Amino acid sequence: MNTIKNLFRILFIGVLLITLAPATYAQTFNVATYNLRNDNNKEDALRGDGWKERLPVIAGLIRFHGFDVFGTQEGLYHQLEDLKGLLPDYTYSGIGRDDGKKEGEFSAIFYSKEKFKLLESGDFWLSQDTEKPNKGWDAVLPRICSWVKLQIKENGKTFYFFNVHFDHVGVTARKESAKLILQKVKDMAKDHTSILTGDFNVDQNNESYLVINNSNILKDSYDLAKFKYVTNGTFNNFNPNTKTDNRIDHIFLTKDFSVQKYGVLTDTYRSPLKDPEEAYHSGNFPKEVALKNFRARTPSDHFPVMAVVKL
Repeated sequence: MNTIKNLFRILFIGVLLITLAPATYAQTFNVATYNLRNDNNKEDALRGDGWKERLPVIAGLIRFHGFDVFGTQEGLYHQLEDLKGLLPDYTYSGIGRDDGKKEGEFSAIFYSKEKFKLLESGDFWLSQDTEKPNKGWDAVLPRICSWVKLQIKENGKTFYFFNVHFDHVGVTARKESAKLILQKVKDMAKDHTSILTGDFNVDQNNESYLVINNSNILKDSYDLAKFKYVTNGTFNNFNPNTKTDNRIDHIFLTKDFSVQKYGVLTDTYRSPLKDPEEAYHSGNFPKEVALKNFRARTPSDHFPVMAVVKL
């Protein structure tokens, strides 16, 4: 009898230890990068590509595709707050590049509050002086990198997430910014468990891209993905009819991650024409279906990039 009791006691303790032990199994989640297009250009609104039209589409796209953590570029403070308002399960970290507070474009990082716990966060400028707003090297604008250290609630693992927007003119600035970020990954994360997202303003063949991708520290998730869904590049200029092979928005990872899927998401939406034609019918589908001429639009002048990763 005592033997049976002891056996049950051992089994109970074993189950308890397993229950209380930290989870170490790998967790799958969706990483993305999305240039939101700043709300500074009045011509966007006049053309029908204004922020108020695009905002609900962008929020819906993020929710449908299930972004868990994603870097944004070009978003102004009010844009980020608008987006946060439509994504109540998310919050974001970042500061404005012009004053280190709310002025200027952000390189903000959004993440799911349900899946991640924020452990640390910070920002630095892509410049020789990383501590205050300024322009580095030959850049024409101040550029900032925002970062967070997140813990996956499901398994307790942690990782760093860096998000940037490289200068669109300065060749030296882009190359030196790439070197600077690699050094930060070395110093802060010791070359491990780090993600870098952003609009790098260079494609997969450019020198500053190769500084990162050939570093043996970070690798493009495109190269690592087991499955790729890439029917276009990542810049569209608000024209859904354009085609390019150039990818200027990237997701880089350290070797700790495995990448299951990679995609450039070319979602579009429709808006009414100023002078719409009458609805037309065809004998090839039921008469209840009425088609109207609407204009196809993209939610931003960049397509978002998403990778399904495991850590």
